[in-house]
Amino acid sequence: MDPHRLVETARRVANEAARVLLDGYRTRPAASEKAQADLVTEYDLRSEALIRERLGRETPEIAIVGEEQGGTESGKDGLTWYCDPLDGTMNFVHGHPFFCVSLGVVDRQGPLVGAVVAPALGLEWWGSRDGGAFRNGEPCRVSATGALRDSLLATGFPADRSKAPDNNLSTFCEVIQHVHGIRRCGSAAIDCCLVADGTYDGYWERKLSPWDIVAGSAIALAAGARLTSLGGGVPDLSIGHIALTNGRIHDALMELVGR
Repeated sequence: MDPHRLVETARRVANEAARVLLDGYRTRPAASEKAQADLVTEYDLRSEALIRERLGRETPEIAIVGEEQGGTESGKDGLTWYCDPLDGTMNFVHGHPFFCVSLGVVDRQGPLVGAVVAPALGLEWWGSRDGGAFRNGEPCRVSATGALRDSLLATGFPADRSKAPDNNLSTFCEVIQHVHGIRRCGSAAIDCCLVADGTYDGYWERKLSPWDIVAGSAIALAAGARLTSLGGGVPDLSIGHIALTNGRIHDALMELVGR
């Protein structure tokens, strides 16, 4: 299937779902816990219902996997939509602007296309493997930062961080000593896109789900980023231990994370 068509579909549907989210932004919507520090609201559910209806109608041959309703991967030609109807639900519930809709497609080679819309920030990113990456209509590229000590990074922490041994806290404490700074915005999709547009020089995180990172990593790869596992090998998006950088600082970051 034509990646350009998939990008346009993703952008159109993500923007429509983002308007659903804006209806609830800063209203302090009721939320329930799927797990500790892992929330869901009616807006997550309404957004995903819209996404599934639109994608099912426009690309019925492609499998759909979403955060709230699940699904089975690998449709025709190995294509699968991964959809996060509200990435950054904790932020959204508290009225914080760092949340988004994230829609991406993988094929047998990995992330293919993505669209991420952050409506409260007025930002939209999209991209595809051979079509480049864009931020609000302008082409974007990863940063040219060449030294880890000059870099601004991003990371995050799993919802079960209070009891998980691999909660990323010790790694954060190690890395922060060697860089300009580390940001934690609470949306993996936005973090990936901020690597794509050169705002961040790199990003790492543990225990993500595919719908968190497929779209953003597709955009970042289209912008020239390097994506690996935390061991430096081929990433397994189902496990979600990933590093995404401008490529220039990647090996140095992996050395620190490996400690």
